[in-house]
Amino acid sequence: MSEITTQIDLLWPAFAAGLIVLATHVPLGIQVLARGIIFIDLAVAQVAGLGALAAHLAEYGDNPWIVQGAAIGAALAAAFLLQWSEKRWPQLQEALIGLLFVLAASGAVLLLARDAHGGEHLRDLLAGQMLWVSQGQLLAAAAVSAALLPAWKVLGRQGGGLAFYALFAVAVTISVQLVGVYLVFASLIVPALATHGLRRRLATGFGIGAAGYAAGLSLAALADLPAGAASVWMLAAAGLGFALLRSGVAPPRSIC
Repeated sequence: MSEITTQIDLLWPAFAAGLIVLATHVPLGIQVLARGIIFIDLAVAQVAGLGALAAHLAEYGDNPWIVQGAAIGAALAAAFLLQWSEKRWPQLQEALIGLLFVLAASGAVLLLARDAHGGEHLRDLLAGQMLWVSQGQLLAAAAVSAALLPAWKVLGRQGGGLAFYALFAVAVTISVQLVGVYLVFASLIVPALATHGLRRRLATGFGIGAAGYAAGLSLAALADLPAGAASVWMLAAAGLGFALLRSGVAPPRSIC
């Protein structure tokens, strides 16, 4: 019983972090899919991570306000750049988003090239450190998300370009520091893909995401696997399972 209690105490903050991420990323993912800018999440998340890494390397890592400010500032700069490019070269937007991601990712590698713990920092940025998220991080992320959701409702009705990119940048910056780049992307895209064409997409997408996080964290605990990577796979499995049930395609039966 004590072992189960210990596992629950370890996993519930990570699950709470996943739910906070889903609260903003399910509606944002639907909009991203509708706009056809699928990889914007990866690009902006990578840029936000680059800003946070720069703050750490400048020896401001012990000051969370400076780190957060650097991450949000970098993400907003990327968002404004993408909003400008969307107006100027709309037909090239997806290619420009991909280029921004590659530049930010390679920039992170260059920044960490002389750091003895560079590989560890890079892994944390991509796969996240869900199991070590603090209560303070959860409360701050929940407060920001609670402020973003009403703004998103207004944005969803008006569809403003600049407001969308700015809101997206802030949401991604908060999320990437909780769960990492990979899970941020999966949380954005999997629920949106799985619920494509449905009427009540928000509630269904949130349920799919929550099931994926719960399964991923359980798998990580049982098989001693990295929580972030396991949750990405279980999110994808939850989305695929829902899509199969929805289409009436049953999984193949075992021959045995």
